[in-house]
Amino acid sequence: MGRHYFGTDGIRGRANGKVLNAATAMKVGQAAGRHFLRGSHKHRVVIGKDTRLSGYMMETALVAGFTSVGMDVIMTGPLPTPAVALLTREMRADLGVMISASHNPYADNGIKLFGPDGFKLSDADEEAIEAAMLVEQELAQADAIGRARRIEDSRGRYIHAIKQSLPSDTRLDGLKIVVDCANGAAYTVAPTVVWELGAEVIAMGVSPDGLNINDGVGSTSLDAIRARVLEEGADIGIALDGDADRLIVIDEKGQVVDGDQIMALIGLRLAASGELRGGGVVATVMSNLGLERLLNDAGLNLVRTKVGDRYVLEAMRAGGYNVGGEQSGHMILLDHATTGDGCIAALQVLAALVHTGKRASELLHLFDPVPQLLKNVTYSGGDPLADAQVRSVIADAEARLSGRGRLVIRKSGTEPKIRVMAEGDDAGEVEQVVDEICAAVKAAA
Repeated sequence: MGRHYFGTDGIRGRANGKVLNAATAMKVGQAAGRHFLRGSHKHRVVIGKDTRLSGYMMETALVAGFTSVGMDVIMTGPLPTPAVALLTREMRADLGVMISASHNPYADNGIKLFGPDGFKLSDADEEAIEAAMLVEQELAQADAIGRARRIEDSRGRYIHAIKQSLPSDTRLDGLKIVVDCANGAAYTVAPTVVWELGAEVIAMGVSPDGLNINDGVGSTSLDAIRARVLEEGADIGIALDGDADRLIVIDEKGQVVDGDQIMALIGLRLAASGELRGGGVVATVMSNLGLERLLNDAGLNLVRTKVGDRYVLEAMRAGGYNVGGEQSGHMILLDHATTGDGCIAALQVLAALVHTGKRASELLHLFDPVPQLLKNVTYSGGDPLADAQVRSVIADAEARLSGRGRLVIRKSGTEPKIRVMAEGDDAGEVEQVVDEICAAVKAAA
């Protein structure tokens, strides 16, 4: 069946809009709760959220839904997405829920679901829950209605867990680090863990008011942290997004370090120590060709997936890989977490800084990115990519770039847009190829 609610990363939309509102959240709670009522034990769900104003409404509606079908609820308050995944598994919950729209502005929100193993739900589970949302669910008898409670030690549990991702003798003493939490879910835990490991911390984006999440701060708004790193003479800057599953780094010169460079660093270091599994790294089709060439030169492979961290994770689990991620900053390190975790990835980068004694600008620029250009073309209907002329132009572009570049053309999963990306050693040729394809798509749209 066609999906009305679930996308590539749970349910997301405008808070109080047609798709995402209190009624939807209650339906999710009832449908997901019934779906995971398996066995005779007392069932429980862990619910976390970021700092959006609408999180209060969504949390309350979800609690009502879950308790109405007989599930107990444990609320954590504001906490990173990977922390919710961790607590779901550690507390032997049947289900975990994160209320967040990640890097989107405050007016949006979303619902992400995790199974008892701490991994995001399978397509089959999401489809079953979506189907159940369309019908009335059986409610619990009065004596079996669930209870709800808020726990106070969730942040401490998560801080302890991510510190365990480093060797016990690794300290960050002597480093000055700017930590930008995007006024989001990690506004307490990220500065705390870095400070506890010995660093001098300059915290920013740590004053959430419900409306300022991702607003001029965080991994998608880097001007503020770049300026702060230079102003403070810091060794490095760490920028997280609203739910802290994404990481972008700023070196001491103010240069941006994206997910491709971070994956390169972590992958090569683990390979050198014999800890890299799968013989390479998993990334999406958007990762730069420079990363692929670097890994190939080191005898490692780069497995590419569709855009979306869930597809990266699926490929990692299927192929036995322990390092994967996206150019945008999602870092999945399966030795330490079941989903993308910006804080854990940041600690791996900081540990490398300490162990090598290098400056961030030396350590984190392991390859020169190949010129890459992405443009979007809006279309009103039909399938422009099926047009004969469009296919001919694309085939010609692929032949021109063969051996010297790549072409990635895909439909957006959320908007009526065709995304055209090309990369190659010749920036002028890349631009020409993208413009020619965009023109052909517009003519056919």
